[in-house]
Amino acid sequence: MPIIFRSTPIVEPFTFDSLGNHWEQDQIFRPKGYPFYHYLQSESGTGIVTVEGQTHILHEKEGILIAPFLRHSYQKQSSQWFTLFATFTGTVESSIPQMLGNRQVILTDKSQGERIAQLLSECIRRYDSLPVDEKRLSIDCYSLLMNFVDGVHTQKLTDDPLYQRYIAPVIEEIERHYDRELTVESLSGQVYITPQYLSRLFRRFLNCSTYEYLTSCRIRKAKEFLITSPRLEVQHIAQKTGFSDTSHFIAVFKKITGMTPLEFRKLN
Repeated sequence: MPIIFRSTPIVEPFTFDSLGNHWEQDQIFRPKGYPFYHYLQSESGTGIVTVEGQTHILHEKEGILIAPFLRHSYQKQSSQWFTLFATFTGTVESSIPQMLGNRQVILTDKSQGERIAQLLSECIRRYDSLPVDEKRLSIDCYSLLMNFVDGVHTQKLTDDPLYQRYIAPVIEEIERHYDRELTVESLSGQVYITPQYLSRLFRRFLNCSTYEYLTSCRIRKAKEFLITSPRLEVQHIAQKTGFSDTSHFIAVFKKITGMTPLEFRKLN
């Protein structure tokens, strides 16, 4: 039962935070949800999944995608229940809701489940080949996400020249220097356009403003520190992620995630 958790910095548009299969599923209860989009599929046996009070039964090869921070639980209905799973992140994680039509819960049928299981198995095998091909995995992650798209218009961001010319360089700057004093004005100046136009392009491609993306990136990095560095104090995490004021960091973190940094750390 291979289980893989990401241990490297996020540099690709889409990537897995975790993935696994052949997992003998235990009972799970998450009153505050999970911090990433989370997919669960029944490999064998039957399970009961409850999301925000709504119950779903997963038979073999059927699955469910759950949006971040939705209260949910699941347990086996048969004597044994084996599952596969994947959780999704990436530098353009904030675009996932738009891709999925802002649906909070998506159910997959057996035909979709067969494709997803095969693709996920291939992704797990890629982790056995060192060094890991992160770009190939990012493409696979995007392909897996496309299985949840139902009539929602999507396009490959890398195919659009406006994205390549203006958005990609700014994202790279944010991802590399999120701990510095970045502003929308300084970021737009690097690509020689106005802050207003840059934010319009971010809204067009990623469904968020430039400032919202910068803040989202900083909070995502803060989540990584909270999980991977359990002894690092909150005020130090605030400084390491570009926040000059700890109280402001805690307020922004709670606004975005629905919990304080310490509550998030306990959850994970």
